[in-house]
This record gives sequence, structure tokens and C-alpha cells, in this order.
Amino acid sequence: MGKLVIFSAPSGAGKSTIVGALLKLFPELEFSISATSRAPRGAEQHGREYYFMTADEFRAKIESDSFVEWEEVYAGSYYGTLRSEMDRIWGQGHVVAFDVDVMGGIRLKELFGEQACSVFVMPPSVEELERRLVGRGTDAPEVIAKRVAKAASEIEKAPHFDHVVLNDDLQKAIEQAASIVRNFIAE
Repeated sequence: MGKLVIFSAPSGAGKSTIVGALLKLFPELEFSISATSRAPRGAEQHGREYYFMTADEFRAKIESDSFVEWEEVYAGSYYGTLRSEMDRIWGQGHVVAFDVDVMGGIRLKELFGEQACSVFVMPPSVEELERRLVGRGTDAPEVIAKRVAKAASEIEKAPHFDHVVLNDDLQKAIEQAASIVRNFIAE
């Protein structure tokens, strides 16, 4: 087993943007594609952003112990990390990069301990988070309301992570995250 870097945040905090920038900066990082039972958003494609499956397919993979971790994030909406995905990345000698929800990030850190570096991306405020989610234009107002309501409890979990990166200035947040990743890979 190799190393892994975990990025978690409330939806809309900018973790995917930061992870995308880090993947360009560090060729040894490889994105772990999560599985989900939710429908694709916008231009998302199976096997690129997520492995999309039905809730029944997801539950069957839970039963067969195919996941390292998984969670029912919202009723009927599952997300998880496939063992096969991590094995594929480590088999290539790469460091696994995760962009996962807050509970998934905590669970991965608990499972992998010192092999893992966990980073919480902190939004400047819940109001800014809501503005970003609305600006995406990918979710219905009721979905945004659910995400914003969940964000407050997720922010309280920040102390469970090795590092907290405040994303009030995207370039500074990327630089801080890059420094954290560079140091962890060098260990």
C-alpha cells in the first residue's frame, strides 16, 4: 500500500478545483474516482468524475465488500471508494488523491492513519458557500438548501483533519494545499 491525500469540504467550498490544480502540479498524484448512485450533473461522465451506478448496484457492491468506505450522504444517494480503484493507482506507484465528502474523509484517515494526509477545505462563510452553489447552476434550489444546511455541521468536523485550508482566495488556497502535499509526498 502507498500513500493517499484526502481533500474534504462542504459542497461548494472549492475542493474539486483545488484537487484539479494539484493533479496538474504533481504527476505522482492520481485521482481516485468515487462511485455514486446519484445522477450525473452537467457534463459529468461515467469513469471520469464518478463511477455512476444505480442504488441497487451500489448496495450490491456494499454487500460484496467492494468498498473501502461508503456512505449514504443523502437518502438514497450513496458515495464510496472502491478498493479496486485504490489498488489500481497504487499498482502504478502513484499517490491516491481523494475528493470526498467530510465523513468519507474522516473515515479514510481513520482507516489509513499515517499513510494518509487529510485536508479540510474551509469556505469563507456559509453565505459564500450558498452563493457558489447557486452560481454553479447545477442543482435545484431545494438541493442547494439541503447542502447549505449540512455545511454547518460539516464545518464543525474540520478539527478531525490534519490540515485546514481556507479558500477565500483560490490561488492562495492552491499554494497552501500544494505545500502540504509536497511535504507529505517527501516524507
